[in-house]
Amino acid sequence: MSRIGKMPVKIPQGVEIKLEGKKIFVKGKAGELDFNFAEEIDIKVENDIILILRKNDTKKVRSLHGLTRALVANMIIGASKGFEKKLEINGVGYRAEGGGKSINLSLGFSHPVKMEAPEGISVEIDKDKKNILTIKGIDKQKVGQFAAEIRKLRKPEPYKGKGIKYIDERIIRKAGKKAGSK
Repeated sequence: MSRIGKMPVKIPQGVEIKLEGKKIFVKGKAGELDFNFAEEIDIKVENDIILILRKNDTKKVRSLHGLTRALVANMIIGASKGFEKKLEINGVGYRAEGGGKSINLSLGFSHPVKMEAPEGISVEIDKDKKNILTIKGIDKQKVGQFAAEIRKLRKPEPYKGKGIKYIDERIIRKAGKKAGSK
């Protein structure tokens, strides 16, 4: 049995769960999400707990068991609290402007880079430090994907540390050239 799949998912206060056939709807104060789960998986809602069950023991169904439980748990967290990722822009002249649905990034290219946030995602720029971006949304996958797309524009380099990195990411620095040894 899947260790993750067999763990029950607790429904917090203020979150509503609705099942319609093979589709689960999660509604909370942050928003509403839905997910089509596989035919081989059953979802039961009892009191304030969700149980994810599987119909057989094939390899595919065992893998879907844990996946479905993790996706449902992330939907509940997203609908109640939401998700956020923070990015830090390092480098002389590197900065972000805008906010909300679109941002303009100056990253040392000959042109500014304009990024449009997908549906359900918002971007905030720290007012004090123009180099901190906060990406917020209720869908964990969309938040992570958009943060990765922004980071991909200028990955942090190991010599000076210039580029876009996650706040909690640690960049291993390399030594530069040594002068004068013959």
